[in-house]
Amino acid sequence: MITQALLRALDKKAIWLVAILLALAVAVPAANLLIPAGQPGHVPTYIVTLFGKYLTYAMLALALDLVWGYCGILSLGHGAFFALGGYAMGMYLMRQIGTRGVYAHPTLPDFMVFLNWRELPWYWQGFDQFWFACLMIVLVPGLLAFVFGFFAFRSRVTGVYLSIITQAMTFALLLAFFRNDMGFGGNNGLTDFKDILGQPVQAATTRGALFAASAIALALSVLVCSMIVNSKLGKVMVAVRDAESRTRFLGYRVEYVKLFAFTVSAIMAGIAGALYVPQVGIINPGEFEPANSIEVVIWTAVGGRGTIVGPIIGAVLVNMGKSYFTGALPELWLFALGALFIFVTLFLPKGIVGLLGQWRDMTARREQAPAAPPPPAQAAVAAERGEDPATLGDVQPKPAE
Repeated sequence: MITQALLRALDKKAIWLVAILLALAVAVPAANLLIPAGQPGHVPTYIVTLFGKYLTYAMLALALDLVWGYCGILSLGHGAFFALGGYAMGMYLMRQIGTRGVYAHPTLPDFMVFLNWRELPWYWQGFDQFWFACLMIVLVPGLLAFVFGFFAFRSRVTGVYLSIITQAMTFALLLAFFRNDMGFGGNNGLTDFKDILGQPVQAATTRGALFAASAIALALSVLVCSMIVNSKLGKVMVAVRDAESRTRFLGYRVEYVKLFAFTVSAIMAGIAGALYVPQVGIINPGEFEPANSIEVVIWTAVGGRGTIVGPIIGAVLVNMGKSYFTGALPELWLFALGALFIFVTLFLPKGIVGLLGQWRDMTARREQAPAAPPPPAQAAVAAERGEDPATLGDVQPKPAE
């Protein structure tokens, strides 16, 4: 019964996308671990880590697309939910270091020992357990989004004003996490991770497992988003996006629809951040930078908002370009990113997926279009000769001389 509900909710693109992600979750780690280095088909560990990071970015872009593409909420604060999930995972990883830190303290992280902290703060309690960290990864971003959204949507804050206050929330968290007395590592953040679930973070097997976890999490996110947008609730979300006042006039509680989408989206972003941190090895307040949230908007716009596949394509392609530019031409990356966003806004408002859809529709119409009728004068002459006017457009073979 659940399988039938899933199949009804998924379109063909989503099914293919989930299948590809699950195949990658198996194939890429296997190519890294089972094929010797230097042999054809081997995937280096740094490629596994790099594309694992891209998958977490894709999940973040998909989370934004759920509220922006389908509900019309342009959030400039999703980087905050991503960072909060990352900090929750980072706190768990810091508790796993134990006496292997620089100061060899059994419970306090090195930065707390350096700052002369005497005991672990109350909000660090429990993070030595993986299940508790997972609970906080979901609960903290989700609760913040719920409280923020409840007051914002109840007050009917919309449009650019909502975008501004989401960015203000992100900037406030940035300033808070920069403070050393907050107990999150200040400017340096959390780093020097050793283990995750008892396995070395830097080991190739761990990297492969993190890649697989990222691919599976993204596949599950695709399933969840597809079920939401193809349900009755999804139709109401689109109605809110296109005509909020009319939807409210029809009797729908628009603020509750927005609140649900915003909270689910924040939870997805937090999970993406939690998978991101052990792969890059650090989390610091820089992840709260408002520019990061704006960059997520660009990924979604490039791929095509209002689609499931588009944000994933946009996130992967833009970050592949970022990896190239920041290595070869680092001073040009921000200019290239800005130019890309302007180009997409002016010439590709539906993104890459929208462009591909338009090309497919044009090709289908061209193939199905009937042959053009002959001009009236030629049709009359053909009728006088006793010929069929419909054959005037046909090319007749030239007789051999």
